[in-house]
Amino acid sequence: MAGKSLRLRYHCVTINSGRKGCEAAQALKDIRMLSPQAPRLPLVQCSSPETCQCTYRHYDDRRAGPRRADDRGEMADPWSRTDRRRSIGRRAAD
Repeated sequence: MAGKSLRLRYHCVTINSGRKGCEAAQALKDIRMLSPQAPRLPLVQCSSPETCQCTYRHYDDRRAGPRRADDRGEMADPWSRTDRRRSIGRRAAD
């Protein structure tokens, strides 16, 4: 399968407007959008579409940063690690 690229399910983009980006691009700064749902460049509301310097920045996943409480340094749900079984099992070895 030479030449075929793997299509990621949650591939997303952000709009990089640079230093002199228009207000429309600045409003979408740092917002991750799934690639098929991202607006075309230049944006419809762009104040200078003929000289627009906006680009897409690509990401493999829409999610950013650590998602689990342990990864963020927070305390996880206290019930998630507690073994609440009270009775012994049915096996002779229990």
